[in-house]
Amino acid sequence: MSYLHQFLFGIYPYIALAVFLLGSLVRFDREQYSWRSESSQVLHTGLLRWGSPLFHIGVIGLLGGHAAGLLTPVGVWDALGVTHGAKQLVAMVAGGVMGSLCLIGLLMLLARRVGNDRVRHATSVKDKLVLVWLLATLLLGLSSIFVSAGHLDGHMMVLLMNWAQHVVTFRGDAAGFIVDAPLVFKLHLFMGMSLFVIFPFTRLVHVWSGFGALVYLNRAFQLVRSR
Repeated sequence: MSYLHQFLFGIYPYIALAVFLLGSLVRFDREQYSWRSESSQVLHTGLLRWGSPLFHIGVIGLLGGHAAGLLTPVGVWDALGVTHGAKQLVAMVAGGVMGSLCLIGLLMLLARRVGNDRVRHATSVKDKLVLVWLLATLLLGLSSIFVSAGHLDGHMMVLLMNWAQHVVTFRGDAAGFIVDAPLVFKLHLFMGMSLFVIFPFTRLVHVWSGFGALVYLNRAFQLVRSR
């Protein structure tokens, strides 16, 4: 195992997580006026009407699928009688569906950003970076499905699960599980982790607001009385 591999998949995940959490906290503390999605809907709706829902549905599905698939202990799936091959097939199908929805939505959003003069001029460098980075990460993830189709025994899936679970439980041998993983998986992991690095410095911080909105479910109703 090379030093570069150990750094990227054994140390870099913690750097990305630290930047993600601390960067978000600092930005919320110091730049709350910039804490927004910076929507350009008032400039031009167009493809946004379809592109945004498709993109967000796909992203939510992918994040949920990755979290459940990678972080659920292997023993739980074994206890449920789900074979490694069956789990991998489900992950491929679900990932393909959600990834395709996300890709269609993202391409529509990109076309809107490029095709409309007002939106294009209002698009910052950070916006372009996020969109391009998301597209590259998504394409690598979808490409990994074709690689996975060449070995349906679920072995690679288990190795990726072990890597993720060893990272989140702070065990130092995480990188060793994916030494022999195909390059497309390693690139996808790197791009995905790097999204957490750029997260606090872009419009992506509005994701936190989505979670924060759940607080309103427990708030008392406002009483509005006429004068």
